[in-house]
Amino acid sequence: MIDLTVSGEALGRAVRCARERNIVIPTLAQMRDPGLVPEPIRRELRGTGLWELSPCNLFRINWKNEPVAAGGGFGAVNTLEFPSRLTGVDARIVALIGKWFPTGTHKVGAAFGCMVPSLVTGHFDPTSHRAVWPSTGNFCRGGAYDSALLGCESVAVLPEHMSRERFEWLAGISGEVIRTPGCESNVKEVFDRCRELRRTNPEVIVFNQFENPGNYLWHFSVTGPAMAEVLERKAGAHGSYCGLVLSSGSAGTLAAGDYLKQAFPGSRVAVSEAWQCPTLLENGFGGHRIEGIGDKHVPWIHNVKNTDMVIGVDDESVVQVARLFNEPAGQAFLAGSGIGNDTVSRLGLLGFSGICNLIAAVKFSRYFELGSRDMVLTVLTDSMELYQSRLAEMRAVCGDFTEGDAIAVAAQHLRGITTDHMQELTYPDRRRIHNLKYFTWVEQQGRTAEALTAQWCDPEYWTRIQKQATEVDALIEEFNLRVRSGQ
Repeated sequence: MIDLTVSGEALGRAVRCARERNIVIPTLAQMRDPGLVPEPIRRELRGTGLWELSPCNLFRINWKNEPVAAGGGFGAVNTLEFPSRLTGVDARIVALIGKWFPTGTHKVGAAFGCMVPSLVTGHFDPTSHRAVWPSTGNFCRGGAYDSALLGCESVAVLPEHMSRERFEWLAGISGEVIRTPGCESNVKEVFDRCRELRRTNPEVIVFNQFENPGNYLWHFSVTGPAMAEVLERKAGAHGSYCGLVLSSGSAGTLAAGDYLKQAFPGSRVAVSEAWQCPTLLENGFGGHRIEGIGDKHVPWIHNVKNTDMVIGVDDESVVQVARLFNEPAGQAFLAGSGIGNDTVSRLGLLGFSGICNLIAAVKFSRYFELGSRDMVLTVLTDSMELYQSRLAEMRAVCGDFTEGDAIAVAAQHLRGITTDHMQELTYPDRRRIHNLKYFTWVEQQGRTAEALTAQWCDPEYWTRIQKQATEVDALIEEFNLRVRSGQ
C-alpha cells in the first residue's frame, strides 16, 4: 500500500513551497471528472499552453483535455477508433489518446501518482530532496515536468538509445539527465544507477514507476473510469466489450484492466511485449526497438492474476507501420485505399508503443474471432511527435518510403498480422510469470519473498491500494487548504 502517514516538519516546508509557487494540487476525483475543476483555474487554462510550465496545467493531467495546443477546456475522453479497412478485422478497436496531456504523454499522470502522495504527507520535501525518475523515456519526462512546477531538483535516468527528442526536451527542464547503457529493454541498468544514486546521495528520493503503488492507483482511479465512459459512449447497449490490450511497460496502465474487470467480469486483459525480448512468453531476454514498453522483468505493480493473455509483437512490424502511417507515400496509399482522410491525418497520434498496442489488439481480435459488435480497448501513450528523428534515421538507412513500400508494409504488417507468439494463460502460467518478479524485486531490489507471496495469495492485496484513493484525495484537499490559509 501507499504509505500515507504524515510527517509534520517536512510537510510544512512543502506547504510553504506550494504557496510561494501558487500551486493548487488536483484531486484524483478532479482528474477523473474535470467538471469539478474550479472556475478560476479554468479561466487561467484558457490562456495557457498545454506544455507550458504553469501550475494550472496540473489540472490538465486527465484524459478529457480539448485536443488543442493551447487554451483548451475539457470535453469527452479523447479517443481514436480504427476502421476495419485499416486493421483488417471486424472488431472495433478503440484507443485512448495520450498526446493531449502536458508533455504529450499520459505518463505525466503516472508521475503525479507516484509523487503527490509523498508530497502531501511530507515524505517528499521539494525544498531539500532531489526527485529521481527511472524510465525508458516518457515517465521521466512527466516526472521532470512535475518537479519543475514544484521548483525541486529532478534527475532523469533513461537508456542512452532512446529517441533524440526525449533527451533534447529533458535537457531544458530536468536538473540532470543520466544516460544508462543499452536500449528500451535495459531497465536493470536504470535500476542499478538509481540504487547507486540512493546509496551516495541521502537527499535522493527515487520514484520508481515499476514498483510504486501510486502509479497503479492513478490509473485505476483515472484511466479505468475514462475507459468505462468510452465503453458507455461507444458501445452502449449495442456492443460487447471483449478486452483491454496493452503493452507491459511499467504495468501502471494495466490497473485500468483491474477496474474494468470489476465492471465487466467476463472481459479479458492481454499484455503485449516485443517478440525480440519474450520475457513473459518464454522467460527470455534481448533488445528491441519498441520504445516505451520496457521488458526483461515483470513490474512489481503488475497484478498478474488478472492477466489472461500474452502477445508477442515483432518490432520490425512496429517500425515499418510507423513509416506507413507517417511518410507521405504511406499516407497517400492509405487514403487511396478507402481509409478516410480524417483517420489518415490522425495516425500520427500513434507513437511506437501505440503502434505496438494496435498490432497486439489486431492479433487479439483475430485470435478470438471477434465480430463487428465486439469492442477492444487500448491506449496510445504518446505520439509520433516524439519520434521524428527515428523516421529520419530510417530514411537515411532504407531510402525514401515509396508507394511500393506502402503496399508491401500494409500487406505484411497489417493485413498479414497472424496469431503467432500468443498464449492464453492458465493458472500455472500466471503463477510462472508472477514468480519471475522474485529475481528482480527480491534478489536485486530488496523486496521480501513474503510480500511477493502476499501479492499472489492475499485476495485484498490490490483492492486495499484501490481504496486508498479517497484517503489520498482527503490529504490533497487538506494540503490545499493549508496552502490557502497560510498555516
